[in-house]
Amino acid sequence: MTYSLVLQATAFHSTGPESFEILENRLFCINRDGTLGAVLAPGDPACGPCLDESKRAGIFTRLGKGQFLLPGFIDTHVHAPQWAQVGKALDTNLPVWLKNYTFPLEAAYKNLDFAQEIYADLVDTLTANGTTTAQYFGSVHPAPNKLLADICAAKGQRAFIGKVVMDLPDQCPDYYRDESAETALADTEEFLRYCAGLNRTVPQDIVGVITPRFIPACSDEALRGLGALAAEYGAPVQSHCSEGDWEHAFVMARTGLRDTKAHLRYGLLTQRTTLAHSVYLNDDDAVLYKKYGANIAHSPLSNIFFAGSVCPVRRRLDQGVIVSLATDISAGYTPSMFDAMRQAVLSSRILTSGTDPAAPAARRGSPGSAIDFRHAFYMATLGGATALRIKAGQFKKGNAFDAFVFDCNAPYSTAAAMKATRLRICCKK
Repeated sequence: MTYSLVLQATAFHSTGPESFEILENRLFCINRDGTLGAVLAPGDPACGPCLDESKRAGIFTRLGKGQFLLPGFIDTHVHAPQWAQVGKALDTNLPVWLKNYTFPLEAAYKNLDFAQEIYADLVDTLTANGTTTAQYFGSVHPAPNKLLADICAAKGQRAFIGKVVMDLPDQCPDYYRDESAETALADTEEFLRYCAGLNRTVPQDIVGVITPRFIPACSDEALRGLGALAAEYGAPVQSHCSEGDWEHAFVMARTGLRDTKAHLRYGLLTQRTTLAHSVYLNDDDAVLYKKYGANIAHSPLSNIFFAGSVCPVRRRLDQGVIVSLATDISAGYTPSMFDAMRQAVLSSRILTSGTDPAAPAARRGSPGSAIDFRHAFYMATLGGATALRIKAGQFKKGNAFDAFVFDCNAPYSTAAAMKATRLRICCKK
C-alpha cells in the first residue's frame, strides 16, 4: 500500500469565511510525504478495499467516540521573544510597553541558553494548543533567530520566521537595534538563505520572512532595501500596519502617506505580505490590500490593549481582503487560537452594538460588523493558509495533513459536557 497511515474519523473544516463542512466518518489516507492522498466517504467504491488493505498492512487507526479531527491552527503573528513576558505590563500604552519592558526582554536573547529555553517552551506550548503553523517575529540578533528555526525544524512545526529590522536611532534604544541599514539588510539576506537551506532538510516548511518591525522603527534605506530583498527572493513580508493612533499618525507625519501606501512605496505590499492589526484602514487601503494580495493578521486580544479600537474584520472580508487570525503573543496573553477565535467573535459583537450606554442605540455601534464561529474558524485555518500561500488548513487531497484531535472526553474540558451528537447539531445550525 502506498499510504503511511489510514485514519477513520469525523472531521470539521472551513470551506470559506461563511461556510463550514462536517466530514462524517471519512477515511483520511496519508501519503508517506505527509500529504493527503485521498479522503474517502462511506459508499465510495474505493473505501472498502482501502479499509481492508490498510488493516492488513497495520497502518489503520480510528478515532474514538467523542473525538474529532480539526485542521491544525495557523497563527500568523507571534512575537517569539515575548513569550517570557506573556500577559505582563498590559496596563501601559504601546510606546511605554515597548521601551520599558519589551525591548529590554528581546535584547536578552543574545544569550543563546536563555533563547533555547524560552523558544523550546514556546514551540511546545503552541503545538500542544493545536498550532501546527506559526509566523514568528524573531529578534534583532541573527543567532537566536537561527536557533528558533532549528527548534521549529526539530519539533515539526511549520514556521515562517523573520529577523526583526529596527535601525532608526531616534526610535530604537542603543542597546537593541541594528547597527545600520546595511548590516540589517545583510543579516536579513543571510537569514533568508539559512532558512532556505534548513527547509531542504525537513518535511514541513521553514521559511525566512522579511520583517521590518514597523515603519517608525526603520530608516528609509532599510525599508527600501527590504522591499528589494522581497522582490529578489520572492520572500514573504510581515510587519505592523495602522495598529494604533500613535503608529498611524507617526507614519503619516513622516512619510505624508497612510501606513498602507507607505508599505507599497517601499515595495513591502505584496501577495505574500502579512500586516498585523490593520485596525485603522480606510476603504482605499482595503482596495490596495485586495489588489496586491496582502493579508490582515487579525489580533483581537492585543487590539483591546493597544489598538484603542476594534478591527472591522467582517467589513474587510466582505471587501475581499484576506484575513487570518493571530494570538499576537505577548500583547495577546494566551497561546490558544481557541481563545483568539472567541475574542474575534466577542470583539465583533462589541463593535456591532457599541460600548457607550449613554449613546442612543442607533448611534452606539456599527451594525453589520458581527462575525460568528464560521468566520473565526476560517481565519484560524483556511484563512491563515490562504494568507501564507500554503496547502494546508483544509482536508483536501494534495494538502499537508496538518491536523489535531479535538477530544470531547478530555477531563476538565468545557467540551466534556458536549456529547458528539450535540456538537454536530450545533455546528450544523
